Amino acid sequence: MLRAEAGRDLYDRRLTDLIGELSTRSEEFRHRWAAHNVRMHTTGVKLLHHPVVGDLDLPFETFPVGGDPSQFLLTYTAEPASPSQDALNLLASWAATDDDIERSTPADDSEPADSTETPD
Repeated sequence: MLRAEAGRDLYDRRLTDLIGELSTRSEEFRHRWAAHNVRMHTTGVKLLHHPVVGDLDLPFETFPVGGDPSQFLLTYTAEPASPSQDALNLLASWAATDDDIERSTPADDSEPADSTETPD
């Protein structure tokens, strides 16, 4: 991703300085940078570790946005009926608030609404 970003703006001083600093501190970085191996992964599976629910294997896909090559939408989804989906459902349930519950509960129409009577 760093190489792709560097290719978008060859005159970005901050990025050039960062690459120079990394090159002076890491032989491995120097070799990898010199190889010019640029690959953009538009699909794949990302392994994330959540401190509460553990490992999540999430397939991802990227989509370009508009006419700007530096912008893209990245989506992660869990496979249906997978342990990752179960973990995400658990996290989503923890994030639910009382307001969410009240909005999802149908209104009780059994009580009459207050009305104001006006004389004829």
